[in-house]
Amino acid sequence: MSSKVHSAALVGLDCQLVEVEADVSGGTPKFFIVGLPDKSVDEAKERVRSAIKNSGYEMPRIRLTINLAPADLKKQGPAYDFPIAVSILSLSRQIHNIDDQCLFVGELALDGRLRPINGALSIALFALQQGIKKIFLPKENANEAALVCGVEAIPIERLSDLVLYCEDKLHIEPAKNNADYFKVSKRHFDSDMTHVKGQEQAKRALEIAAAGGHNILMSGPPGSGKTLLAKTMSSILPEMIMTESLAVTKIYSVAGLLPHRQPLITQRPLRSPHHTASSVALVGGGTWPKPGEISLAHRGILFLDEFPEFPRLVLENLRQPLEDGIISVSRAAGTLQFPAKFILVAAMNPCPCGYLTDVEKACVCSPSNIIKYQKKISGPLLDRIDLHIEVPRVKFEKLTTDTEGEKSKDIRKRVEGARQIQRKRFQKLGIITNSEMSSQKTKKFCSIDEKTTQLLRQAVGQLNISARSYFRILKLARTIADLEKSEPIELKHVAEALQYRPKVE
Repeated sequence: MSSKVHSAALVGLDCQLVEVEADVSGGTPKFFIVGLPDKSVDEAKERVRSAIKNSGYEMPRIRLTINLAPADLKKQGPAYDFPIAVSILSLSRQIHNIDDQCLFVGELALDGRLRPINGALSIALFALQQGIKKIFLPKENANEAALVCGVEAIPIERLSDLVLYCEDKLHIEPAKNNADYFKVSKRHFDSDMTHVKGQEQAKRALEIAAAGGHNILMSGPPGSGKTLLAKTMSSILPEMIMTESLAVTKIYSVAGLLPHRQPLITQRPLRSPHHTASSVALVGGGTWPKPGEISLAHRGILFLDEFPEFPRLVLENLRQPLEDGIISVSRAAGTLQFPAKFILVAAMNPCPCGYLTDVEKACVCSPSNIIKYQKKISGPLLDRIDLHIEVPRVKFEKLTTDTEGEKSKDIRKRVEGARQIQRKRFQKLGIITNSEMSSQKTKKFCSIDEKTTQLLRQAVGQLNISARSYFRILKLARTIADLEKSEPIELKHVAEALQYRPKVE
């Protein structure tokens, strides 16, 4: 005699169907879980046993085997507690009317309560793909799963509630799809561009970076405002559209960082890892691979302060995501891919003491130390950064002036206007910003006249611009034109884009 219910295993950001089979046989009463479980799944035996007993039901006192199929897929985490308990209750005929079109996930407390799990949104999306009609999951996860239309998310507080629900003795209303309810009507930012004194050129560069999703590197002496500018940049980014919110929410849900009271992330993330962060912390991975900082910054900002202080091997891991927008994490068990379409905002000093480019304080570094410091960042990595900007010391007169600069909301309006132009341009191509264009798409959408081509030809020869930099200049010029609502890319747009290339290639 056996029974079977469906569950799901998280594999990166995606899922795979797991069949939880229960079977009894004669012999010494024992409880086995097979199917490549890890320690947390194996410990489910004691949680399930106590939960069934404390919910008022009987645990079979015979040889009991639970199989988690497919057997070659490693199972990890406590989300299998609930389906194991349901399978046992179904086997012992203490629960009836379990539909094949149902999926069960959840961790059990010893008293039979259900505790929240990670990845509910991924599981709901997977259920929709598989044609599964209902998901039974912890109450705290129900609003998150309900974001997926076409699947009923049934919130369960206790194991006994499911039994009563299946016997039509308890009515449980499915969680409502109320994505609009969780949309933040008014965003709040700690900093505003009007608080930044001076630095008009840096503000202009940040506006361009925000409009087209371009990467930016700021260099300047200590105290010039690089960190403030980077953290204030989030206030000029446009609001996320629903597809972006769902993609970011999915990542945070799998990583276990999603607040249960707000199951939809609507604010663009700003991640700022310390320069002592390891490669795994930055790109993701581990025994059971999870998203790293670059994936947690998806559709937001990854701010790397003291850029040269990061270990060079750690920084080199940024090459693939900066180019492709994804990060591949390879382990012995397989290769997983995490999305990583972020805006890199990096800040650095021009030399170890920081005053190489300062007009008021002399640099005390030797030429060899300056070269050694600057070589901590490789040329190929610098080549992938679209805007290189100098952030000079702010003069005393500007610090003490009462005149306020332009507000973030005014800059954000221009950025949102440029983003709308890009969404209309790329609506059938699966990309959102100019920075995501491939070489072929750049040729199609960034055509220039003969006079502008001549300027670029001279720049390629004089500045030793690589092929990658050439296309990045065109994409940057496209964004500058979009900010001005100009359909053709004009000479002045390319000329401004060339100003943001590093002085020494």
